[in-house]
Amino acid sequence: MITLDSIYRASYALKDIIRRTDLIYAPQINQESKIYLKPENLQYTGSFKLRGACYKIACLTEEEKKRGVIACSAGNHAQGVALGATKNGIDSLICLPAGAPISKVEATKRYGAKVCLVPGVYDDAYQKALELKDEKGYTFIHPFDDGCVIAGQGTIGLELLNQLPDVEVVIVPIGGGGLISGVAYALKSLKPDVKVYGVQAQGAASMLRSIEKAHRECLPSVSTVADGIAVKEPGEHTFEICSKYLDGIVTVTEDEICAAILALMEQQKLIAEGAGAVAVAAAMFNKVPVAGKKTICVVSGGNIDVTILSRVINRGLDMSGRTYTVTLDLHDKPGELKGVAEIIANLGGNIISVLHERNNNTSNVTACYLRLVMETRNAEHISLIRSALQEAGYSIVD
Repeated sequence: MITLDSIYRASYALKDIIRRTDLIYAPQINQESKIYLKPENLQYTGSFKLRGACYKIACLTEEEKKRGVIACSAGNHAQGVALGATKNGIDSLICLPAGAPISKVEATKRYGAKVCLVPGVYDDAYQKALELKDEKGYTFIHPFDDGCVIAGQGTIGLELLNQLPDVEVVIVPIGGGGLISGVAYALKSLKPDVKVYGVQAQGAASMLRSIEKAHRECLPSVSTVADGIAVKEPGEHTFEICSKYLDGIVTVTEDEICAAILALMEQQKLIAEGAGAVAVAAAMFNKVPVAGKKTICVVSGGNIDVTILSRVINRGLDMSGRTYTVTLDLHDKPGELKGVAEIIANLGGNIISVLHERNNNTSNVTACYLRLVMETRNAEHISLIRSALQEAGYSIVD
């Protein structure tokens, strides 16, 4: 299925196609560890997927190329196949979930592919692609469960060892498992003592569930801001490789993903999509044992839908303690609002929204609700403000 030689061949074949992304030292991510980022979000097409897609296309026979290629994707594999096919003069058709970010759909078209939007998630697009493959005779390029695709993604593992030979831990996102299969195989073949951990979104943990059950599991549904790894069922080959080579799989919540996206933006000036930020989230929130170890987080992609970016930032601010919403049950009399505002201001909080509500059936007749949104520094700062309000006699409802 995959060998070290195939990964080396892929590396040679891709040397003039892909960008070699340099490691970025990012100690702010987890101060107990030496964290480095592998910014595949800076890759051409904005994702690591270009590697596997282009190598698979390079391995096709002339007859397979003439038939045209078809693929299914949540967006990033689509762009890799589209670009690789166009560069080789091959027609391409991509089946994408109807809910895929518009930016990814339009980018796929710009790279020269025809697009078929399919209601549902990735797995539904996959079934549609198989139908069209049989109907039209296209050559199918699987996004993860293919030896050439896995070998292409495995070139990242070779680069990691060249860039940081004494790396101790590598954290990689998991959707269908193509990326981590290639990376883990390369790393474990060349440096068996390196620890490789996979990360999935809590709402799409198909590989974790499958590993726990010791057989492939298909989830009834998946839901996550990390659309690039929203896969109901892992691949047959990727499941086998992950079962053999991974040191563990963890999950991260939506809030943790948003906090990681925000941290990458603020601290490293990097834009990561949800799937691209999960490895960083795992390191930030100590989901894997990284303390005191040289650790690489693979930032797998940066094609985030800008229409949801503000919501992601707001959730990231909440998760990191940078904003705080509090509701107080106040006596409805002059000076109460002033007293609350003074306490918050004296402690360095900045009120950005105020909602004063008098008519509430659940409160005392002579009371009112005051809902405040404020800018804060961190969780400790929030705790300080809450304690000061309570010590002053104010009742916090939430």
